[in-house]
Amino acid sequence: MQKRSPPDSEHELLSRVNKISGQTLAQLAAEVHWPVPADLTRDKGWIGQLIEVHLGASAGNLSEPDFQKLGIELKTIPLTAKHQAKETTYVCTVPLLNNIGLQWWDSCVYKKLSTVLWIPIEADPQLALAERKVGSGFLWSPDKEQWDILQTDWEDFMELISLGEVESITAHQGEYLQIRPKAANASAVTTGIGIDGLRMQTLPRGFYLRTLFTNKILQKRFSRD
Repeated sequence: MQKRSPPDSEHELLSRVNKISGQTLAQLAAEVHWPVPADLTRDKGWIGQLIEVHLGASAGNLSEPDFQKLGIELKTIPLTAKHQAKETTYVCTVPLLNNIGLQWWDSCVYKKLSTVLWIPIEADPQLALAERKVGSGFLWSPDKEQWDILQTDWEDFMELISLGEVESITAHQGEYLQIRPKAANASAVTTGIGIDGLRMQTLPRGFYLRTLFTNKILQKRFSRD
């Protein structure tokens, strides 16, 4: 099985989601002739890539929703045995340059979170990676209160960045969003603006959703079942 073509409709996408629900990662990997790594230490993005292949995500590394035609972003979410998010959820890279005049409505965060397809994945460390199952995926969009908080977080962060204070931002800031370095290692640097207004070398940053927020989404979803 090769990577599927992008779905033409939300109905088609959800049909594909239902097909992989309940299957193990080993079963999904076998269908596309992928080896299953022993763990995710060196293959952190492996699960997401596997799900993308089965569902036909098309955006790749572009700063657009994964299902471009549908405007839907794909996010796998590893869950503990108690149905809690195991880790924060990466959204997109932080624009450290050329961000003057950037508005919330035009931001990558807004575009990525407008409609999200969440795919829960078992992540209990007691289970071998190959034996972990895919849960029931669901579509989600922020309600007004969630949008307001996300927008406030984003605007506060972007103000700091535009003032050259990116180095002062810590993972403790932001209610639903946080900014953290995103790099394979400390030698992977990019260009940003320093407090003196001059360009400087710094670590790439990413926007992440806090587990506090994703657990609220999951709690609302699971309370329906």
